[in-house]
Amino acid sequence: MTSVAVVGAGPNGLAAAAVAARAGLSVDVYEANETIGGAARTQPLEGSSAKFDLGSAVHPMAMLSTAMHELNVHQRVDFIVPELSFAHVLDERTAYAWRDLERTGAELGAGDGQAYTRLLRPLVQRIEALSDTLLNPLLKMPAHPLTLGLFSASTLGGMALKDIFSARYPRAAALYAGCAAHVAGGARGPANAGAGLFLAAAAHGQGWAVPRGGSQAIADALAAEVISHGGTIHTGHKVSHVAELQAKTILLDTSAEDGAKLTSGKIPDKLAKKLAKTRRSPGSCLVHFVLNEPIPWKDPVLSQTSTVHLGGTAAQVGRAERAANRRTSEHPYLIVAQPSLFDDSRAPAGEQVIWAYCHVPLGSTADMSRQITAQIEAAAPGFSDLIKESHVVPASGLEQQNAALVGGDLSGGTMDLLGSVMRPRLSAEPWYLQSKGLYLVSAATPPGPSVHGMAGYLGAKAMLRREYSISS
Repeated sequence: MTSVAVVGAGPNGLAAAAVAARAGLSVDVYEANETIGGAARTQPLEGSSAKFDLGSAVHPMAMLSTAMHELNVHQRVDFIVPELSFAHVLDERTAYAWRDLERTGAELGAGDGQAYTRLLRPLVQRIEALSDTLLNPLLKMPAHPLTLGLFSASTLGGMALKDIFSARYPRAAALYAGCAAHVAGGARGPANAGAGLFLAAAAHGQGWAVPRGGSQAIADALAAEVISHGGTIHTGHKVSHVAELQAKTILLDTSAEDGAKLTSGKIPDKLAKKLAKTRRSPGSCLVHFVLNEPIPWKDPVLSQTSTVHLGGTAAQVGRAERAANRRTSEHPYLIVAQPSLFDDSRAPAGEQVIWAYCHVPLGSTADMSRQITAQIEAAAPGFSDLIKESHVVPASGLEQQNAALVGGDLSGGTMDLLGSVMRPRLSAEPWYLQSKGLYLVSAATPPGPSVHGMAGYLGAKAMLRREYSISS
């Protein structure tokens, strides 16, 4: 009998498997797809010679994650960190978020720059303590209470900047609102504001990284760590119920809903019903482009960053995001990544891979390529003439690619205040499914979405303590 079985080979599942294997336990990982990586896969589409990131493309949290450092991902992956972390196009104006916070403030101008740097400077100065606090369960006794207090106060300041003072400080507010809008739905609460603040602080702390070779490089690095410690990974192996697995402990890197199905009859009914009824954020429609040359931005500085936000003012971004809860928009907020500017392994010589998405209603089948193309064209006239290929993945298609992305929701469940704390339940060990040997270790558990591997890392650590009395 295997000591540990892991269902799902996304970053969290692989991180969990690596932690267990490093503890000396026998580990088997089961992945339904033919390739590992989950939402961190990079591969060709429809016969293309280019390689596309199927889910994530740019990785702020990978630079800050304890799991990524301890599990040797940074030793195996070449992370490219642009000096310009991201930029936000308002209309004819652009706001730049340089790695250097003071440069960012100076270029924003007197009022905007002061508002932005005052908000972020205390957090950037404490970025390691901040990440250690936020990439752990919120119910854990904080190792850095002063940093948590500063973050709480800054979150209130961020909410005010984005929702009250955006007309006074339009460029600063837009920079920050674009980060907050990575969390779908346009909520005005502290969870949305806090997530945006953390992303912005990361931009000026460790930066927003592009892994050479695509997101797949992260998954492959974690898999190498599993295998180097004796673990085995089985692809093309779909598990329908935990009863199929001969293992003492089972860790699920799946959606909460699939977690309920896989453990049917094995966990308390109340918890099973809660998992099955997980609240969801809007989905996303993703378009992969191959261009004959780089995007011809009106503002040439945009060619210095891997990430461009398109959506107008903070108020316009907020309206578009809130509308995505119920309908598609003609002018959605876009996140555009241009990784091949920094990593020439993605496409044939001279060509560029572009990754762009917007939020849409959960489970939508809408093809948003026309709207996405138009938004980019407005900021880069001639863009559409350069398109060699385009591959559309609607929200429903994201779930087909990766069952954990229910309805195309990239967040593992709504990331409002309730969804952050009750993830999936209020507990010091939220990964434990209240039944011996069963754990959920996906983005549906703390610390939530993004490619950091921390849910798997922390869930596996909790499993080692509870099941094997191993503390590390």
